[in-house]
Amino acid sequence: MATAQEKATPNNLSNNPTASNSSAVPSSWAHPTADPFRNRPSVSALVSAVDSFPDPPPKTTSTTKGIPVMMRVQTCHPLDPLSAAEISVAVATVRAAGATPEVRDSMRFVEVVLVEPAKQVVALADAYFFPPFQPSLLPRTKGGPVIPSKLPPRRARLVVYNKRSNETSVWIVELREVHAATRGGHHRGKVISSKVVPNVQPPMDAVEYAECEAVVKDFPAFREAMKRRGIEDMDLVMVDAWCVGYHRETDAPSRRLAKPLIFCRTESDCPMENGYARPVEGINILVDMQHMEILEFEDRKLIPLPPADPLRNYTSGETRGGVDRSDVKPLQIIQPEGPSFRVNGHFIQWQKWNFRIGFTPREGLVIYSVAYIDGSRGRRPVAHRLSFVEMVVPYGDPNDPHYRKNAFDAGEDGLGKNAHSLKKGCDCLGYIKYFDAHFTNFNGGVETIENCVCLHEEDHGILWKHQDWRTGLAEVRRSRRLTVSFICTVANYEYGFFWHFYQDGKIEAEVKLTGILSLGALQPGETRKYGTTIAPGLYAPVHQHFFVARMDMAVDCKPGEAFNQVVEVDVIVEEPGKNNVHNNAFYAEERLLKSELEAMRDCNPLSARHWIVRNTRTVNRTGQLTGYKLVPGSNCLPLAGSEAKFLRRAAFLKHNLWVTPYVPDEMHPGGEFPNQNPRVGEGLATWVQQNRSLEEADIVLWYVFGVTHIPRLEDWPVMPVERIGFLLMPHGFFNCSPAVDVPPSASDLDDKDNGMSTKPIQNGVIAKL
Repeated sequence: MATAQEKATPNNLSNNPTASNSSAVPSSWAHPTADPFRNRPSVSALVSAVDSFPDPPPKTTSTTKGIPVMMRVQTCHPLDPLSAAEISVAVATVRAAGATPEVRDSMRFVEVVLVEPAKQVVALADAYFFPPFQPSLLPRTKGGPVIPSKLPPRRARLVVYNKRSNETSVWIVELREVHAATRGGHHRGKVISSKVVPNVQPPMDAVEYAECEAVVKDFPAFREAMKRRGIEDMDLVMVDAWCVGYHRETDAPSRRLAKPLIFCRTESDCPMENGYARPVEGINILVDMQHMEILEFEDRKLIPLPPADPLRNYTSGETRGGVDRSDVKPLQIIQPEGPSFRVNGHFIQWQKWNFRIGFTPREGLVIYSVAYIDGSRGRRPVAHRLSFVEMVVPYGDPNDPHYRKNAFDAGEDGLGKNAHSLKKGCDCLGYIKYFDAHFTNFNGGVETIENCVCLHEEDHGILWKHQDWRTGLAEVRRSRRLTVSFICTVANYEYGFFWHFYQDGKIEAEVKLTGILSLGALQPGETRKYGTTIAPGLYAPVHQHFFVARMDMAVDCKPGEAFNQVVEVDVIVEEPGKNNVHNNAFYAEERLLKSELEAMRDCNPLSARHWIVRNTRTVNRTGQLTGYKLVPGSNCLPLAGSEAKFLRRAAFLKHNLWVTPYVPDEMHPGGEFPNQNPRVGEGLATWVQQNRSLEEADIVLWYVFGVTHIPRLEDWPVMPVERIGFLLMPHGFFNCSPAVDVPPSASDLDDKDNGMSTKPIQNGVIAKL
C-alpha cells in the first residue's frame, strides 16, 4: 500500500510523506568507536544525530573509525505493506523457481503479503531507524544497546494455486534488493521456503468469477433453460459464482468448485439497473473452476421470473412515488487551518495517539503499534495489531439455493482485494489523507487500488459538559475523533470497516453494512416464513452477519513483554440481607480468565458483562492495575442448530469472545483455507484445546460480533447503513480523564486565541435565523 495525494475540501494538502527520507546526512553523522559490538554507540548520540537532520544517510555506508552507521537507506518500515515493486519481485522469483515451463505457466497467484517480522524487529526499527525515534521501546541493557547497521531484509509470503495440478503451495521469498524500476525477468529475490499444502482450496479470484460467468452463459442447456423463462439476451444475465462451501463429501477440496446464483436484468441499455431484483431460481449448476467446465446442470423447477419492480433501481432521479428531497440545503465541513493529524509514510500521529497503517488482500485495513503519549509517562502501548480477520454470512432459509449461502467473505474472497477506490465515491468530509493499496492479480500482475484507505477527522458532538447551578458557570468540550476506514463490495453487499480514535483514550471498531439484499423468487401466491416479501414474486431471506476482530493487545507492554491478563466483569445484584437491607445494592464482580478453555465467553447484557485486559506489573495512582476494557455493542450468536453444516467450518462463531496467547501463525479463526474445508473446527476452536495459560501472557483477543437481519420493505432497493461494533476503553489506564485536557472550541472562547493543538472544524455555512 502506498500513500496517495490528500483530497482536501476546499484546498489540497501538500503531501510529502517521505520528505524526511530524501537527502544525504553529512559525514559528521558517525560514531567514534572501533567495534560496534564491544564499544556500543551512545543512544543519545545516535538519536540526536538523527533528530538534527531531516533525512537519513545516503545509500553508501558512512563510517568513522571503522564503525558502519547505515549500510543502506531504510526506505521501508518493517510493517509497511509490500510495494508494487516488491510484489513484482516476489512473483518473478517464485515463477523463476518453477521446475518446468508447464509449472510456471500454470501458476496462479492468489495472495502476496508481507511476512510481518518479530515484534522485537519492529521495536528496533521504531527505536533507531524511523522517526519519531523511540529508544524507550527497547529494554535497557548494561553498557547500552547494540544497534545493528541495518534491519533484516523484508520477506513476502505467496499463496500460489497451480491450475494444472490443482495444488496449493505457500512460498516465502526474501526481498534482498528491490527497485521501483524492476522489469520482468530481473529480480533480486531469494526463495527461502516452499511447501505444498494438501487437501485445501485457496480463495477464489475475480478472474475466475468472470470466467465462470462466461462459461455458464455459453452453456447450451443453460441458454435453453433461460429461454424457457423468456430470456434470450445473455447480456441481461448475471452469474454470481459462490464458493460451494462444504455440505457433503463431494464438496471436498479435491476439486475446485462453485455453485453460481443467477439473476437477470430487465434493460440492456441501463448499466446501473439493479439486476439483483430478478433472481432466477430452479436451476442447479455446479462448476469446476479448475477446468472451467459445467459438472452438473439441472433445470429442476420452472419458477417464473419476478415481474420488473418499478422501485428496483437506486440511482438518483428514479421515481419514488412523488417523494421530493429538493429542499435539502448544502452542508459543508471545512478545516481552514488544515488537519490536526500528521502523516509520515504509514505512520500517523494525532492527539497523543500514534500508530501505523497496513493493508492485506484478506483483512483489508490493519492497524499496528497503537500507543498513547501520556505526558511524563511517555509512550504507552495499547495494542500491537488490530484487524478484522473473518466474516461469515449464514442464511436462515432451508430451501435451495439459500441453505448454501454461508459466505466466508474474508477467507473465501478477501476483504482487501474487494476494496473500493474511493475516487469513485467517498462519504468523508473535510481534509482527507488517502492511501493506495497494491495487490497481485491471478496471473501475477500488480494492480493498484487508488485511494483505498481514508484517514480523516470528524467532529463528534459533545465530549463533556458541566454547569455549576450555584454560579451559573459552565464548561463544555466538543469531541473530535480520527477515523481510518475502507469499504469493500462482496457481490451484492457493501461493508465499511472503521477504526475511530478518540481524545478520551477510546478506540471504537465499527462495521457499516449497506448494499443490496440477496433475494429469492416466489411462485404466484406463495409466501415464506423464512423471509420478507418486498415486491410481487420477490422476497428477502432472513440472515446473519458475523465479524471477527483479532486484537493483539499490548497494554503497557513493550515488544517482547508478556505481562497482560484478561478479567471478566459482571454486575451482580446483592442478595437481600444484612448487606442489602434496602434491596438496592449491586456491585461489579471480577473473575480472572486463567486459561483458554475458561476464556470461551459470551456477551451478557443483563449483567453488563465486559472484559478488561490488564497489565500485571503496572499500576495507576490508586494502586490498581492499568487496563483497557472491551465493551460489547449489540450482538448475537448463530441462530442455527449445533449440527448446521456451516458451523463445521465456523466453530469460532459459537462464542463471542476467545482469548489465546500470541502465536505468529494463529491468524485466521477458521484456518487459513476455509474454502471447501472438510475439517471440523479447524482454527480457533482447535487451538484453544491446548488450554494454554493466560494468567500472564502476550494476549490476543478474538471478538465475534454480529447482527441478525430480518429484512424490511425499507431495506429495498438499497439497504440504509446498519452499524455494529464495540469499544476499547481505558480502565484505570490513566490517573484521570484525558478528556479534561481537551481545550474549548474557538466559539466557546469568543473567538480568542486558545492555542489549541487541534485545528478547528467548522460548518461551512453560517446562517442567521
